[in-house]
Amino acid sequence: MEPVRVLVIGSGGREHALCRSLKLDQQVTDLHCAPGNPGIEEVATVHPVDPVDPEQVAELATRLRADLVVVGPEAPLVAGVADAVREAGIACFGPSRDAAMIEGSKAFAKEIMMAAGVPTARARTCATEQEAAAALDEFGAPYVVKDDGLAAGKGVVVTRDREQALQHARACERVVIEEYLDGPEVSLFALCDGSTAVPLQLAQDFKRAYDGDEGPNTGGMGAYTPLPWAPAGLTDQVMREVVHPTIGELSRRGLPYQGVLYVGLALTSKGPKVVEFNARFGDPETQVLLDRLETPLGGLLMACATGELGPDPVFKDGSAVTVVVAAENYPGPPVKDDVIEGLEPTGHAYVIHAGTRRDGDRIVSAGGRVLSIVGSGPDQKTARENAYELVSRIRLRGSHYRTDIAQ
Repeated sequence: MEPVRVLVIGSGGREHALCRSLKLDQQVTDLHCAPGNPGIEEVATVHPVDPVDPEQVAELATRLRADLVVVGPEAPLVAGVADAVREAGIACFGPSRDAAMIEGSKAFAKEIMMAAGVPTARARTCATEQEAAAALDEFGAPYVVKDDGLAAGKGVVVTRDREQALQHARACERVVIEEYLDGPEVSLFALCDGSTAVPLQLAQDFKRAYDGDEGPNTGGMGAYTPLPWAPAGLTDQVMREVVHPTIGELSRRGLPYQGVLYVGLALTSKGPKVVEFNARFGDPETQVLLDRLETPLGGLLMACATGELGPDPVFKDGSAVTVVVAAENYPGPPVKDDVIEGLEPTGHAYVIHAGTRRDGDRIVSAGGRVLSIVGSGPDQKTARENAYELVSRIRLRGSHYRTDIAQ
């Protein structure tokens, strides 16, 4: 691969993890991020930009003479940022607006899954309270109600309380109501180049706010990889039964998929079934997957953007665990502007910035999930201990984190 100049779009933990990995890739000669965050500033040149404005992003990429644009979050993808970048003649990692509807609309994702024969929960798309009530009664408890549109990972309610389920349906314009899938949930990310796909390692994240999977859903409170308990052959099975049929169906519709397809799976008693698709790297799983990735990231992302994917990526031995430190009141409206201290890395753990900003010479909180602490080690137990040792040094008034990630 020739030396490349890369522009990453986004400002969260996923983008900091991407920038950190790209910085380690010797073929990436020039690294930029827009709008970035204080952690990203340490590894990339940051630029002010509205990440959901396709013209602004394309203009910046052109001005920087970027060889590759990597779109991190879902909102810019659904806004058509990847389309504008490609129209400017620049390679882009991230699906087109129409292909990104695999995340932008739960109803569209279900339609693709049905057409491709992908194993998933039975579901109904509901636009009225009467339709929602009928679907809840059809599937029974536990009730699963998903906002049809983008909701930053927090649009799903799973409850045994029918009134609470109905209340969530009322609050959304359109919902998808599904049968509940039993079994543990895992994430598989597949890198796609429009016609083929390769898998990353399996990871597991923790969605509920509090220990023991209690409390409301969040964007994710921690994650780990690899999964020593996962059934042998699971990755191959998911690529065969889910990923290849899905990108094949999208191609058939004239929507070649270039970027990462995030497959959220439930390992049910009847085999793996898809809970959801996302059109981008999941956060916080990205933090642990990129920590373990040995294949240089820049080359992988460029191969996806140019239709030239090669063999499966290689991962280092050992384990990585990340723990999210969240602001007071998260996942409700977070308390912001509190000073953060204790951000220095240790021998086997480091800090990824997610919801932070610079205030003079201080770093302060600026979002719900403020930091992701990543620890690594030869095994899961050691990686976990290394992550929590650094978590214990972080000082952020009112913050909270789960103590049972990867236990």
